[in-house]
Amino acid sequence: MQLATAFAASLPDWLIDELPDVPRRLPSVEERMRLVNDLADRNWRAGNGGPFAAIVVDEASGELVSVGVNVVLSSGLTAAHAEVTALSLAQRALGRWDLGADGADLSLIVNWRPCVQCYGATMWSGVRSLVVAGEGALLEELTGFDEGPVVEDWAQQFEDRGIRVTIGVGHDDAVAVYRAYGASDSVVYNARGAVE
Repeated sequence: MQLATAFAASLPDWLIDELPDVPRRLPSVEERMRLVNDLADRNWRAGNGGPFAAIVVDEASGELVSVGVNVVLSSGLTAAHAEVTALSLAQRALGRWDLGADGADLSLIVNWRPCVQCYGATMWSGVRSLVVAGEGALLEELTGFDEGPVVEDWAQQFEDRGIRVTIGVGHDDAVAVYRAYGASDSVVYNARGAVE
């Protein structure tokens, strides 16, 4: 077996085709989360990965910096969660690994509290704000996904590092997406031994 020397993930074709129609300015947090929930619902139905989406937005202008959806199944990479995709694409677009450099005030908007992997990725990305539709075990109950051992005081950990946290925006719409996903026969890609 030859050792791999690179890996890549990209947005799915359906989303790339629709990017010209995605609003470039999203003034309100409700508009932002509406887009996230719509993308999450569309993504799992297209078979790219789980029912998850995320965007990065400039707080001062409302300008959309990046869009991400879960592409675990289409990429074959377990790290290709929506948050990682959105953060990575924002870093590429801005040409820097620290999204908070030069006083930038960028927000990550995602349709649930980050899983254990995305918790770290978000914390270290440099975003100054995190907006989530919900938190807790309901997502796991509805979908069967294992979100990992996220600490109870997860939101306070972000706040302690200067990252503002808002919980509950678009909650009912996010739950409706998860409920539909859970009722389908979609692949739940927990690794062996995961809590189910």
